[in-house]
Amino acid sequence: MNTVMLIGTLTRDPELKEREKTKICDMRLVEAGSRRETPLYIDVSTFGRQAEVCSQYLSKGRQVAISGQLRFREWESDDGNKRSMHTIAAEHIDFLTGGGVGGGKKGGGGGRGGKGGRANGARGGRSREGRSSAGSSSGAKAAS
Repeated sequence: MNTVMLIGTLTRDPELKEREKTKICDMRLVEAGSRRETPLYIDVSTFGRQAEVCSQYLSKGRQVAISGQLRFREWESDDGNKRSMHTIAAEHIDFLTGGGVGGGKKGGGGGRGGKGGRANGARGGRSREGRSSAGSSSGAKAAS
């Protein structure tokens, strides 16, 4: 099983790009509630319609709950050094309250960007599956 769940705060505005006709939204967040001396920064990517929704409604300072899969990437830098990093490929993202001014780029409130980019209104609303959008992931921490 390869499942990661965490809550964090976006450290910059999401970045939307398109590769091979697939929309990708890259975000970086810092783990919420960490008692470490040095913060834990995590790179997260979303895809398709969910990427568009995240790009439109999220902004720096916004808190999110994410569940997805841990991915490992290796490459060679321009100067010939081998580089590697772990990222999370997000499957579900809950937009939590608080954070950025107005709660998002367009001033929207909470909501959920799930598969297919569903944004279901304010935090605590009901999703199509009948689960609370604030649901059980709001208390989740990183697990691998």
